[in-house]
Amino acid sequence: MSALADPFEPRRATGATGLLREFNEIGVLSAADVHVAARLGELVGEDSEAVRLAVALAVRGPRLGHVFVDLATIRDTASVESDEPVDLSELPWPETDEWIRALGDSDLVACGEDDAPRPLRLLGTRLYLDRYWRDECAVAADLNKLKASGRLEVIAGGPGTGKTTRVARTVAELIEQAAAPGPHPPRPPLVALAAPTGKAAARLQEAVHDVTAQLPVGESVRELLMALRASTLHRLLGWRPGSHSRFAHDRGNRLPHDVVIVDETSMVSLSLMARLVEAVRPEARLILVGDPGQLTSIEAGVVLGDIVDSGSHPPGEGIVVLERVHRYGGGIAKVAEAIRHGDADGTVAALGAAPGEVTWLPLDVHETEGGVELVRDRALAAGLEVARAAREGAALEALAALGRFRLLCAHRRGPYGVSDWTSRIQGWLAADIEDIEQRDYVGRPLLVTENDYELGLYNGDTGVIVEGAGERPSAAFERGGEVLRFSPLRLGAVETAYAMTIHKSQGSQFDTAAVLLPAASSRILTRELLYTAVTRARRELILVGTEAAVRQAVARPVARASGLRERLRG
Repeated sequence: MSALADPFEPRRATGATGLLREFNEIGVLSAADVHVAARLGELVGEDSEAVRLAVALAVRGPRLGHVFVDLATIRDTASVESDEPVDLSELPWPETDEWIRALGDSDLVACGEDDAPRPLRLLGTRLYLDRYWRDECAVAADLNKLKASGRLEVIAGGPGTGKTTRVARTVAELIEQAAAPGPHPPRPPLVALAAPTGKAAARLQEAVHDVTAQLPVGESVRELLMALRASTLHRLLGWRPGSHSRFAHDRGNRLPHDVVIVDETSMVSLSLMARLVEAVRPEARLILVGDPGQLTSIEAGVVLGDIVDSGSHPPGEGIVVLERVHRYGGGIAKVAEAIRHGDADGTVAALGAAPGEVTWLPLDVHETEGGVELVRDRALAAGLEVARAAREGAALEALAALGRFRLLCAHRRGPYGVSDWTSRIQGWLAADIEDIEQRDYVGRPLLVTENDYELGLYNGDTGVIVEGAGERPSAAFERGGEVLRFSPLRLGAVETAYAMTIHKSQGSQFDTAAVLLPAASSRILTRELLYTAVTRARRELILVGTEAAVRQAVARPVARASGLRERLRG
């Protein structure tokens, strides 16, 4: 049965024939996959349907996070981009050995590790787009060089395990070492703080400054640490549209920094990591920080996980995995640990073992109307507290109240999605907030959805519309304990933030996080998604979802095809 039964479905590739048409109509390939494969085939006169199918699958891979497609296993691992089950076993998959021989004879494909300039690269049964093969080779070579000279450090761990404290202490030690008596005049190291998103960069800067205030260091060292400013990786590298490398800093124009620290590395794709490591000076130190258990980049690769797993167990030299949690409660920590280890029985047991700290509501909200009174009570209390402080003009108090509760959803739309639940929460609050239907009512929680460098607001930042002192209401955001105020009319892309997706919540924590799981059949339900959601809670976790959904999430880690781990092992 075709997954794209509608002839006007945008994923349908009109004009496709043969295998490309069959795989497109059932939903394995998108229209873009088909068109790229067909165009490349036309350019070199490649008329083999099997080769064109392989090319389309290689194009499809990075779109789903894979660095390559393994032609020996794809028939067992392929899926369609639909929540409806589709039987792919009857598709006319080419026989693997014949498939590999056809690719080996194609002018589109380079075989092995030679430097032939071809669009695709075949290594055994793994078919890469050549660009991703080159990025994978470059990242492995550059990281192994840094590691061999002791200039690569990886600090991995979940929220509250002390990653930022370790970063600040490391930089303080480097500053103190540079100031020690020696044959050359002392010069403090030039340090770069960076993260893949503007929101993560702002959080990193604030966290380093907060830790610095408590460190037992001299005032000169403290001043240097407090002067550090964080940026996005794109800004650090110098975005340069139209250039060959796309960045101002590359292998021919290295970054000037002695130390480069990257936070939230789990969100860094293979391609962006390739651009970073080629720009780091060979004599500089690279410190990668992040949680390999969290959601990965939306682009191809699982770089942090590959680096951490490339070491022996326990981790090898230069890789530090922090386990002890200092931030959230023991009950939440046990749930998170069981999820991270793929222990479904342990997760179910831990969800019921910490009453008062962890509340599990084992129900499907699409199938039942009741049972979510606790979520309603928490959402109402938080929303009204935000509105009260906002009406009084107490911006910091309103922002603090906003961080005490958040509803987290896996989906954006539908019965389990942000849009539906935002409307539901607004309905609960309507009796107490009379003007809630207006666009910029006082007390409206805001979520920024696009970077605005002019205002210094970043995708994922949250704020509140607050009453002004004899003036019009303003949109208030917090930076390092200070309030930034803007006219609501100056804001670009913002949404109402009573609920947000789990993806958007990365890098944030809330006193109470209510997590709404979709049905067990949802494609988006993975171990990393559940772990990320659970670890957003500082003091109280409310998990709404069936036992089947919990077990399915724990049993389904994100499986991304990547050869980086093997290359890092040598």
